[in-house]
Amino acid sequence: MSLDGKVAIVTGAGRGLGLAYAQELARRGASVVVNDVDAEATADAVAALESSGGRAVAVVAPVGPTETAKELVSTAVEHFGRLDILVTNAGFLRDTVLWKMSDDDFDTVINVHLRGTFTTVREAVQHMRQAGEGGRIICVGSPTGQRGNFGQTNYAAAKAGIVGMVRTWALELKRAGITANAVVPVAATAMTATVPYFAAAVRAEANGEPMPAFFRHDLGFGTADDVAGLVAFLGSDAAASVTGQVIGVGGDRLQIWTHPEAALTAHRDGGWTYDALVDAWPTTFAGAAQSVGERFPKLPEEFEPPTS
Repeated sequence: MSLDGKVAIVTGAGRGLGLAYAQELARRGASVVVNDVDAEATADAVAALESSGGRAVAVVAPVGPTETAKELVSTAVEHFGRLDILVTNAGFLRDTVLWKMSDDDFDTVINVHLRGTFTTVREAVQHMRQAGEGGRIICVGSPTGQRGNFGQTNYAAAKAGIVGMVRTWALELKRAGITANAVVPVAATAMTATVPYFAAAVRAEANGEPMPAFFRHDLGFGTADDVAGLVAFLGSDAAASVTGQVIGVGGDRLQIWTHPEAALTAHRDGGWTYDALVDAWPTTFAGAAQSVGERFPKLPEEFEPPTS
């Protein structure tokens, strides 16, 4: 099933995962609006898509402001006549522990990831609803937004918020035939290149070598191209019934994340007072307490980063 005749916007598409998404969408027949803040990277991305036979146009602007969202949608319509697919991928990191995180560290990450997703999706669905032909909203989450990660208060908040919005949009947009899903990629990117745990996998990709099976299969960690197929699928007519889902993908693994559900329910006549909780917590509730943070298997010895 091709994407011939479809038109897509991909934010943060100058390099990395966003570029891989744009390339796969174009390969499947979609015309693509390529967005990034880096003018040179954006121009290179458009040239790469066109040299492979695709149709593409650039919008160099930061996501977050409503003006950028309007420019992205108007560019799609003016150049290609319609808008069918939006992939909100743009983002970056400003990692530090809570007590050292500045207002600017927090606000900047929230503005790009969370507000940028909100404003761009809002503008896109206004057009899609008016056009009356449905559409596909594909937002990018993160394992950090699902489970938390040390030093990433701002990023965790943004990515968890994106998933919450996607679940809400799936309800609000159903009647209009517009799906909304979140993709949780696990791949070698600039964001993972500095993590020692992934060093052997990142090094293999950089050298053009096959990524070790431990990373691809056991860990579900792969290349940007491993994620792109899911993005193209969610943008296609084949995924018309898929909405409100959070789907993790990396290497050889694909996962559908559960939506939060109560792990334990208990009732007490008169309610749960302080004294009742002191008595009952160790025996009734403690066993259902949930873990936090990502859980990685032990690295095989051959992939252990060298110690200094």
